Formats: sequence, C-alpha cells, structure tokens
Amino acid sequence: MKAYVFPGQGAQFVGMGKDLYENHPVAKDLFEKANEILGFRITDIMFAGTDEELKQTRVTQPAVFLHSVISAVCLGDDFKPEMVGGHSLGEFSALAAVGCIAFEDALKLVHARAMAMQKACEAQPGTMAAIIGLDDEAIEAICAQVREEFGKVVVCANYNCPGQLVISGEREGIEKACELLKEAGAKRALVLPVGGAFHSPLMQPAKDELEAAIAATEFHAPKCPVYQNVDGAVHTDPEEIKANLIAQLTASVCWTKEVQAMIAAGGTEFIECGPGKALQGMIAKISRGNADVTVAGVAL
Repeated sequence: MKAYVFPGQGAQFVGMGKDLYENHPVAKDLFEKANEILGFRITDIMFAGTDEELKQTRVTQPAVFLHSVISAVCLGDDFKPEMVGGHSLGEFSALAAVGCIAFEDALKLVHARAMAMQKACEAQPGTMAAIIGLDDEAIEAICAQVREEFGKVVVCANYNCPGQLVISGEREGIEKACELLKEAGAKRALVLPVGGAFHSPLMQPAKDELEAAIAATEFHAPKCPVYQNVDGAVHTDPEEIKANLIAQLTASVCWTKEVQAMIAAGGTEFIECGPGKALQGMIAKISRGNADVTVAGVAL
C-alpha cells in the first residue's frame, strides 16, 4: 500500500517551491492565493529570502505546509494515497491533501497555529534538544527526574525513530537533562536552535487559542485513512481528527509508533511529500530489516 507522509517545521530551505511555481500553473495559482490569504508575499521569502527570515515560525509553518500540499496537488491523478500521516505541522498538510480540510481553511489554521505558538514562545521561553543513542525509557526517566528534583518542565516531545528522540521544556530543565543524559550514555544531547518548547505543556496558551479556530473550521471525512501523532493510530472520523489536532500542540509526536502502525496495516511504499528528506531517514530506521518497505521523495 502507498503511504504519503508530510514533514514538519525544520524541513524548510531557501528556494523551496520556486520550481513548482515556475513549472506548474496550478502551483502558481495556489501560491498567489496563499499570498493573498496571509496578507504578505510568503513566496518572496520562500524563493529568495534569507535563512533567518524563513526560520520565523510565522513564515516557516505556512511555507512548509504550502510546499507539501502544492506538491501533492501537482501530482494530479498520480496522487493516490492509501494512507497518510504527517509529522507535527505535517498533519495539517496531510489532512488538506486528502480533502479533510479545504486548502484555504487549512492554510488559515496553519497561520493561526504559527502565530499562537510564537506568542506562547515569547510568553514562556523554552527550547528543545535532540537525544541520540539512548533508549526511550532511559530518556523518559531522566525527564521525570528533572521535573521532580528541579521543578522544571521537561518532556519527551518527538519520538522520531529508534535511537532518536527530542525533548522539550524550560531552558534550564533542558540543559540539566542534557547533562544527565550524557552521563547516562547518550551519544549526543544537543540543544536545538528553535524558538520555543514545542509539544510541551508550555504550549498550553497556543493550544487554547488554536482550539477555537479548529472548532470553527469545517472538517470532512478524509479520502483515505489518516494516522495521527498523538496516539500513532488511524483515524477517519472528522471530530476525532479535530480533537487530536488540538491535543497535538502539547502532546508528544509518536512518529515511530505511527509509522509502525502504517506498516502493520500494509504500508510498504512511503513517499515524503514536501521539502527535505528528514522523514525518509526516520522511516528507513523505523523499518530497518523489513525488505518490503521502500522510502522515497515525491517525484514531479
């Protein structure tokens, strides 16, 4: 079965989408519609801006969403997913690509999400760190230790693939956790250059704000099964999908579990639809040893 997967924040690069804009009339129309909806020319930043401009959350999230969804649209009749999933922000791309949310509505939600997250980051500064080479259980235990002994918010945010997990929380807590994780044998415990503590309790104000926007948006039944981050399971009911999207802002991204569930359900051909190759690498590690699973980028 063919599974399309959609990346999240961090996949962006300067020049992204320019080839789509120049070579596909439908892409040009959608990009221009996006400029109008957002109230600024995001295409100028995507195609020829600076890394710093593109890294702003209010720009990054809509940019990655646009590249991902427009790539799917440009595939035309060749876009025939039998299941979809997205990493964090990528869930919005996946839902738009399979008709669960209209393109315009999804873009407005992504913009609202980005702005709400930016505000939450400014109100409660935090950060994230990538932990390489340590079992999930050991990382979870040390996060709990930092919370209990030092009173700092530190949680497991992204279960990306075996041996790679991202933690999130207050800066002091993250720094202490990294110190303890290195002592426990982590190969790397690297604080990331991100603007805040995504997928942690520090995002509660953003969750509250986004909940109202999602509640007011019309969702439809997707044209194929959707796998979601909060539980790694399949969902097709629009109300369940809404609830999971809201919960996602403060919950962990269970990506390893999600991909394993897609493989167990018959997913063998994974295609990353959007900028970068991050998900391809993760899926290759998750499916290691399974000769039936192939991983590739979208071909336009």
